[in-house]
Amino acid sequence: MNFDKKYPGSGSWTRRRFVQMGAATAVSLSAMKLAPAEQATGQPTMMDVPFEKRIPRIAMIGTGGRGTSLLGNLLAADAQVVALCDIVREKAEHAASMVVASGQKKPELYTHGPHDFESLAGRNDVDLVLVATPWSWHAEMALAAMNHGKDVAIEVPGVTSIEDCWKIVRTSEETRKHCIMLENCCYGYNETLILRMVHGGEFGELLYGEGAYIHDLRDELFSNAGEGLWRRTEHTLRDGDLYPTHGLGPVANYMGIQRGDRFGHIVSMSSPQRGLDLYRKVHLQPGDPRWAERYVTGDMNTSLIQTANGLTITVKHAVSTPHPYSRINLIAGTKGIFEDYPPRIYLDGLNKDDQWGSIDAWKQYQHPLWKREGEIAQKAGGHGGMDYLMLYRLLQCVREGLPPDIDVYDTAAWSAVAPLSVASVGQGSAPIEFPDFTQGKWRQRSISAIATQA
Repeated sequence: MNFDKKYPGSGSWTRRRFVQMGAATAVSLSAMKLAPAEQATGQPTMMDVPFEKRIPRIAMIGTGGRGTSLLGNLLAADAQVVALCDIVREKAEHAASMVVASGQKKPELYTHGPHDFESLAGRNDVDLVLVATPWSWHAEMALAAMNHGKDVAIEVPGVTSIEDCWKIVRTSEETRKHCIMLENCCYGYNETLILRMVHGGEFGELLYGEGAYIHDLRDELFSNAGEGLWRRTEHTLRDGDLYPTHGLGPVANYMGIQRGDRFGHIVSMSSPQRGLDLYRKVHLQPGDPRWAERYVTGDMNTSLIQTANGLTITVKHAVSTPHPYSRINLIAGTKGIFEDYPPRIYLDGLNKDDQWGSIDAWKQYQHPLWKREGEIAQKAGGHGGMDYLMLYRLLQCVREGLPPDIDVYDTAAWSAVAPLSVASVGQGSAPIEFPDFTQGKWRQRSISAIATQA
């Protein structure tokens, strides 16, 4: 959702007020008990539950930069879009023009305040809702969609509190509607190829992995447009890994998290915060209201996760210091190791003189999605094509009545890393247990759906 100006008819509502409302909710929830009683809801699991087979009618909440990027990829995949919601009328109108340009009729617009998404969710001609708004609103919007009988797909980092992790799980089970996280990095060329190598046994028994979100976002965080209007606020609220899933999601797939293993506990620590203060000192003029902000998120957060089966995962988050972009994307086992940025592989008996090898020699493991749709994906754009393939695959699952690749339990477990890392940092890097959102059912399946796509 974009917040470039007060929307018409908003009264006292502004983009800042909208974000503050969501942030206040997130903070109040984070103060609640970290892991509510893990009692069964009395409802059957949503594991491996297929979508109702249909040609989905789609609505979008949030038509700012990310929302319109997703919309472009949806339209490239021939998706039917019937409704759009944003607090900024101009943004919704621009998104609607994209739909019309694709040959569809103009979608209905919902722009009458911060809760107009509830009216959108109540439509009887919507099957799937996509949410691309500030993080603190994801849970409320997802719950509204499911409670109105819609499947929902939310942008990363999913939800921001353990309380909300449990809410989306329980609501999904009760309504029998899916809640999916749009983790595009699980659909990258390298990530899908390595996933198939893992399941082909090329790395042997897995031992450890590493993922990260290392991205110099200082310019964007202090921008007066787009995510700069709200994302910097997150750095004033808590200290931990605020954005874990880009690096973590692929590693979780490699390791079969929720599919024969699960996250056990986490230990997290943060460096001092310096980067945003230094950037502000250089770039802001005296009197700028942003001088009153106090940033608390450490410039580098490092978390260690141990799984129930004893595997270890390192997760890093750094967005406030100079550094080339990296998600690290490492997986290692008894037969060898892969590490990205740049992509390189070392396998026992195949590499010599301690020299890394190229993954180009393993093209037989190229994912079928990339074989069939890779050229179209790269033309459609969106992080090298992974955005298009993520949405293409989501539409395929709905159109063919298949289970989603990333289900509500993945969404909850991957999202939980953020609030649990905050809790660990706040307790002097104490180990914090992960809730078992599956109620023990993670033992019942053994392979990622993404790995078995044909």
